[in-house]
Amino acid sequence: MDALIFLGTGDAMGVPRVYCSCEVCEEARTTGMNRRLRSSVLVQGQGETDSFLIDCGPDWRSQMEAIGQRATARMLVTHAHFDHIGGLPEWADECRWRQAKGELYAPQEVLDQIQRQFPWIHRQLQMIPADAGIELGGWNITTWKVTHGANGYAYAYRLEKPGFRWVYCSDSIGLNEEEKRPLHGLDLLVLGTSFFHETAPYPTRSVYDMKEAAELLQEVKPLRTVYTHMSHDIDLNRSYPLPPQVTLAVAGMKVELV
Repeated sequence: MDALIFLGTGDAMGVPRVYCSCEVCEEARTTGMNRRLRSSVLVQGQGETDSFLIDCGPDWRSQMEAIGQRATARMLVTHAHFDHIGGLPEWADECRWRQAKGELYAPQEVLDQIQRQFPWIHRQLQMIPADAGIELGGWNITTWKVTHGANGYAYAYRLEKPGFRWVYCSDSIGLNEEEKRPLHGLDLLVLGTSFFHETAPYPTRSVYDMKEAAELLQEVKPLRTVYTHMSHDIDLNRSYPLPPQVTLAVAGMKVELV
């Protein structure tokens, strides 16, 4: 049975923020309910060859240690921001150590950005374009560009098997009709929501808040939604007025993809 395991659920800065003494950050330093590493998930199949990660931020090594996994064979990347690719050098070193070449899947423009940032990395990672669609672990995967607000664009992934359809969309805001089209007819939507209600000027923002996400869900109507990519604005010890069938992601949480 396939499952989705949340390795990291935080935004670009993670929680706690090193400079912050807010209630959420202080709680994250003690009991740790709100401690959040940068967003990443493991799509767990029936065996190692059927499993893969989505995104490889700077917390990749800690996330692997947390689940007791010593190697990763393949990975999808949503975009080339540091919180999504900062762990690639460590992954490449892991591949070098076991004398293997990892499979890195992303749209070509993302692969080009990664190659520019890490010019040597192709020696350990096979760069495989995902623009025309790919198949991993029995999932038919398509990708499309989504608005990332002040941060430009990212990509989302739609994964399908007979009887189950889901989307991973960690970094987006203000999607237009074309960008929302692949979000219809889903059994599960994993959506980035950094704040419950973000008060920064809209032109400076880059990710949905939970109030805006609720409006999106009313339109696209997934059967279930998990919010991830959460900042220190979100306190998991609080109760928020969320739409039905919405869950806040917690590191280690497992969602069955059936």
